[in-house]
Amino acid sequence: MAEFFHMGGYAFYVWMSFGISALVLLANFIQPLLQHRQALRDAEDFYSDAP
Repeated sequence: MAEFFHMGGYAFYVWMSFGISALVLLANFIQPLLQHRQALRDAEDFYSDAP
């Protein structure tokens, strides 16, 4: 099992690439959600000021 995690001496590069990929995927999931929430708040503020 230790050999698997050691990756033949390339563990640092392999696990860093997995980690960076996971962070990018997570950011691609979270960023649109946050932008959508902000757009809804902006629209609510814009239309709540209308007479």
